[in-house]
Amino acid sequence: MHKAILFDLGRVLIHFDFRRGYRALEGLCPYAAEEIPGRLAGTGLVERFETGLVEPRDFVDQICQTLDMQVDYDQFRVIWSSIFTEVLIPESMLEGLKRRYRLVLVSNTNALHFEMIRETYAHLLRHFDDLVLSYEVRAIKPQPEIFRAAVEVAGCQPGECFYTDDIAAYIEAARLMGIDAVQFESRAQLEGEMRGRGIVWE
Repeated sequence: MHKAILFDLGRVLIHFDFRRGYRALEGLCPYAAEEIPGRLAGTGLVERFETGLVEPRDFVDQICQTLDMQVDYDQFRVIWSSIFTEVLIPESMLEGLKRRYRLVLVSNTNALHFEMIRETYAHLLRHFDDLVLSYEVRAIKPQPEIFRAAVEVAGCQPGECFYTDDIAAYIEAARLMGIDAVQFESRAQLEGEMRGRGIVWE
């Protein structure tokens, strides 16, 4: 029997598209939007930010240096968080699940993004008992440490947790920890997977 439901954030709870941010940065730096991901990837900066090793203002300074641009902190914050779009899981489902299970959010994220998430999607976050955020626990999926942290706050055994994420490698990592995990494809598909396990929310 499942006692806890673990949700990924991006492209599960809320859709996002990094290209929105790259297109906004394109007009402020000498590089095309298509070049920006490669330039950032070579620095490892985003990964360090998501594991809490870089403070937000230092992150913005280093991004500006990497992309040869001058943007103030508040302007960058808005651009960096413009990637989030529509909600994929209705609040009614979260509300129904919360009445029966412990709800835990497990996300690779960073301080800037999550500040905006708290501001914009507070109505969704209020249903979660705990938030396991990579920049706070200093571990990033698929590292086992972040899943251990999630199971710990769930307060049950790994096999009593159901987890969904859009990235196959993260699902495999969760399964290796003994968590019942399913790759997210759509709301309808997720509902089918949960119903097949006897997980109810209605």
